Amino acid sequence: MHVKDKDFRISIPEAQIREQVKRVAMEINRDYAGQEPVFLAVLNGAFIFAADLLREITLPCEISFVKMASYDGEHSTGKVRDLIGLDSNITDRPVIIIEDIVDTGLTMAHMLDTLRKQKPKSIDICTLLLKPDKLCVDIDVRYRCLEIPNDFIVGYGLDYNQQGRNTRDIYTLQS
Repeated sequence: MHVKDKDFRISIPEAQIREQVKRVAMEINRDYAGQEPVFLAVLNGAFIFAADLLREITLPCEISFVKMASYDGEHSTGKVRDLIGLDSNITDRPVIIIEDIVDTGLTMAHMLDTLRKQKPKSIDICTLLLKPDKLCVDIDVRYRCLEIPNDFIVGYGLDYNQQGRNTRDIYTLQS
């Protein structure tokens, strides 16, 4: 697949993604039985993952969207910028953050600090993809669909300069 000036090869097919999304949803349904969590989907990248995950959630729940950014092209800037804030009351409520990818963890650490100020009952992270070798902060990612190497990827909501989000599979940058 070609996106802008880069070539990508398929690395995670849709069937594997869907299987892992269902597995994680079953874990959340089990762990949050009897509760009404608030899901916070991080835009833009997590919108497809959030939609597929929520279709598998059988709990009464709410979903809200937040937008944060730390990427420029294919590299993390290392600086997190809040773009759109939270508009739901999460005080004394269980919160599950839905993220497309956790790599350095800087965005997530910033988000956790921001959310803790609102005194939720609990906060868990649910990510489609985790790059464990790139983490540079200590965060607990309770729910993860897949762990991947430190490659640049697009598809299934993830982008390269705002393009490539609209695929069913995930693609890795070819060297």
